[in-house]
Amino acid sequence: MRSAAFIGVGLLLTLLQSNLFRLLDHVHVPGLMPSLVLPIVVFMGVSEYPLTRGAWVAFFLGYATDLIGIAPIGLYTFVYVALFVLARAAGARLAAQTAAMQLVLGLGFAFVQSLMILVLLAIFGKDPYVPRALYRLALPHVLATGVVSPLLFRLARRVHVATQRGEAMGRP
Repeated sequence: MRSAAFIGVGLLLTLLQSNLFRLLDHVHVPGLMPSLVLPIVVFMGVSEYPLTRGAWVAFFLGYATDLIGIAPIGLYTFVYVALFVLARAAGARLAAQTAAMQLVLGLGFAFVQSLMILVLLAIFGKDPYVPRALYRLALPHVLATGVVSPLLFRLARRVHVATQRGEAMGRP
């Protein structure tokens, strides 16, 4: 039940993100596009979500991001699963209870996401100029993702709490 809820919320956020550029069109800061799904994936990792289920949810959300966006198939799939595992490994050390910590987590993981995408595009991309053109967009993207992270952590927390009753009753 919880996995399906996170997938549903993640798909809605992916669709919202794919159309958000129309709302931010009047803002003339290139790259000021937050990643709305990344904080959900990080929340699952630092909340000690089960490894196999969390990796599958991250895989599905990454694949949906690849399909809906214009990214090469497999790019966000790999990045989201890797970030979930990294967040899961750091989860015991990081408590995402305060908005300040959620902001820091959003900034940190958005930076790692941007770095991973640039490196993967530089290594596996067909056009060597794409990473050179995209690196200028990384900082506004990281800042925008960090700013929206506390709101998305709160949304993920609500999904987690709303589905907790079904998990406690023994339903997966």
